[in-house]
Amino acid sequence: MSIGKSKNTLKKLESLFQELNYQIRYERGNFQSGYCIVNDSRMIVINKFFDVKARIDILVDILSQVDFGTPELTETSQQMLQKVLKLDIFTKSLVA
Repeated sequence: MSIGKSKNTLKKLESLFQELNYQIRYERGNFQSGYCIVNDSRMIVINKFFDVKARIDILVDILSQVDFGTPELTETSQQMLQKVLKLDIFTKSLVA
């Protein structure tokens, strides 16, 4: 099972993180893995030079690592979360 690598998928993932109270920023930087989570502040900084596929892969990787409890999500976000959680592996083949 996989998820698409389109701008629409990226927008759905960004909406999901927004509903989970995470702020996503795209900035320049020398991030080893392409992103950083700022001191448990629910802020995610992603290298702005990454393409759509790499951004999606990173957001999926982060989603597999964060503790989000049992949030109240819209139906679209619930479906996206279920797709991501059904992936067999999160990071081994996804990080650019």
